[in-house]
Amino acid sequence: MKLDPTKFADWQIAEAAEADMKSVAQLAAELGLHDDEVIPIGRQLAKIDQRRLRERLANSPRGKYINVSAITPTPLGEGKTTTTIGLVQALGRRGHCVTGAIRQPSGGPTFNIKGSAAGGGLAQCIPLTPFSMGLTGDIDRIVNAHNLSMVALTARMQHEQNYDDAALAKRNLRRLDIDPARVQSRWVMDFCAQSLRNITIGKGGKMDGYEMDSGFAIAVSSELMAILAVADSLADMRERIGRMVMANNRSGRPVTTSDLEVAGAMCAWMVDALDPTLAQTLEGQPMLVHAGPFANIAIGQSSVIADKIGTRLSDYHVTESGFGADIGYEKFWNLKCRYSGLTPDAVVIVATIRALKMHGGGPEVKPGLKLDDVYTRENLCLLEQGCENLLAHIETVQKSGVRPVVCINSFYTDTAAEVALVKRLAEQAGAYAARSEHWLKGGEGAQELAEAVEAAAAEPNDFHFLYDLDLPLRDRIDRIAREVYGADGVEFLPAAEEKLQALAADPASKALGTCMVKTHLSLSHDPARKGRPRGWTLPVRDILIYQGAGFVVPVAGDIKLMPGTGSDPGFRRIDVDTETGRVHGLF
Repeated sequence: MKLDPTKFADWQIAEAAEADMKSVAQLAAELGLHDDEVIPIGRQLAKIDQRRLRERLANSPRGKYINVSAITPTPLGEGKTTTTIGLVQALGRRGHCVTGAIRQPSGGPTFNIKGSAAGGGLAQCIPLTPFSMGLTGDIDRIVNAHNLSMVALTARMQHEQNYDDAALAKRNLRRLDIDPARVQSRWVMDFCAQSLRNITIGKGGKMDGYEMDSGFAIAVSSELMAILAVADSLADMRERIGRMVMANNRSGRPVTTSDLEVAGAMCAWMVDALDPTLAQTLEGQPMLVHAGPFANIAIGQSSVIADKIGTRLSDYHVTESGFGADIGYEKFWNLKCRYSGLTPDAVVIVATIRALKMHGGGPEVKPGLKLDDVYTRENLCLLEQGCENLLAHIETVQKSGVRPVVCINSFYTDTAAEVALVKRLAEQAGAYAARSEHWLKGGEGAQELAEAVEAAAAEPNDFHFLYDLDLPLRDRIDRIAREVYGADGVEFLPAAEEKLQALAADPASKALGTCMVKTHLSLSHDPARKGRPRGWTLPVRDILIYQGAGFVVPVAGDIKLMPGTGSDPGFRRIDVDTETGRVHGLF
């Protein structure tokens, strides 16, 4: 049963659809999965045994590979996941075997402001409640594995403080001499808890731990999530976990999880997380849910494994990247594709009239507040000015050698003239352009988008990376800043400059990719600068080392690895029907 999304909330639409959804056994059979490749988890979800499946499909042809990114969003988001699901539904209606890959939502935004990331309207991934509240436990496994590494680190620091070398040797330990001022890792939890960003641990006596400053980050920013996104096998994941750097010793040498002898136990927590979860759209197409969000502070991609599976199973595989093309697509392009060996046949840039008006100088858009009337009335002047942001993202995709498809994610308040203006400017810039009403009409409403994607995917392209790995890190950062963000250059603050010089002296660092950290709310580092900022310099204040994941992380601007909960969080509207046990209020 389909409900009208203009009259019913997302959770109500999902609940109505779940009454008629396919069993996971039917879904798997239609996808061509064998019984021993499917691990059911209840009636509606399953894990896919990726090792067995990939062995069987190793020589199968690959389908078309489609990436979905976006313009610079408002704080409300512009429907990138909704578009991914709507496109999957539309391609399915056109007779294609199609799969999608989206990221598992974090409890932080689900119970805060942004919502569950299951799509919306008539373009959703179901079942909504388990999808939004832990799914099949991958993030819980990351939390446990990550915090186990912190337990190992802090316990070792306590024991080295309490025992001399002879006493340590009796316990078969050698002194690692960890520098408390150079501990790189923090604890994680999967909520937005700003009060835990900075804490002191180990208070009490000598048996109560090592007293030092510490703090929490959100779980999906953990290097383990990045490792899950890029790992190609269990052996690869185990090796990467062992390379994670937790701190430096007093001589400056990195202290890894292998040094702490905890990498094997961490990997034990993560074994089941390596298998993607199988869910479905409202219209019954298979969705692979794997790895997590936050491209502004992490890699922000669905997993390499999910994409390798999806491209073998289907005619079209649609995968999502986080936030705008300056962040999500840039990391897909220069990191994920480098790891996977896959290259996109088409790239979708999601845009809304609302966001483009904001970039043209419209009033501030804030969650929980009523939209200004300018966003629901025709204003071609404001819209045309805001299209500068769209054109910047079109150029970014074109620099990768692929012709983009602009998806105008249409709201019912958009006028025909506004849609025509965006189409004209996008096509003049060399992109395909299509209006899509998947939120309102599901796959039926995304047929124009599906046609454009089919046309783009049929064209040959010249996909190539923005930089080679032998380019020095300083120059890579400068190239990303200039070519993708539109900066005039880069300023390296003292902490970043010191680490740059250390990395330049380490030949092994040349093999590491570059995973930029900056705000998703602007092409620049400053979230207040909308549109297409010009005449600015990117400040890089620090450089983190994700040695296990295989990249360095330059940090631009003031980015919090632990987001904060707002004054009107989503959890205020979530409750349970005590008669049926059904959760309502998720959005």
